[in-house]
Amino acid sequence: QVQLVESGGGLVQPGGSLRLSCAASGNIFRIDRMAWYRQAPGNQRELVAYITASRATDYEDSVKGRFTISRDNAQNTMYLQMNSLKPEDTAVYYCNAMIRAVGDSYYARHWGQGTQVTVSS
Repeated sequence: QVQLVESGGGLVQPGGSLRLSCAASGNIFRIDRMAWYRQAPGNQRELVAYITASRATDYEDSVKGRFTISRDNAQNTMYLQMNSLKPEDTAVYYCNAMIRAVGDSYYARHWGQGTQVTVSS
């Protein structure tokens, strides 16, 4: 059983910073692409940033220059450093990963449960 668990969300003032973590656990053979999504009330879930196994990255335009995605392959963990936060960054942030379990020949998409980020004064 593979599981993704996010942490690090919370309430922060505009201009502040937060660091989200996503830890993958279970019967993992290999993790390919990992990504952060977010969903604000009334909006569709949107891709914020992704990072490949070789650490290539890309970002949604509104977060470029403010957010940094990274991963620790040895720890099966992904991070999202969020700086210069704005009220419009308020959302539930979800971790997503393509994971190949031990004994499997394919990658399956997994989601975390989400962590709330609220940017407000």
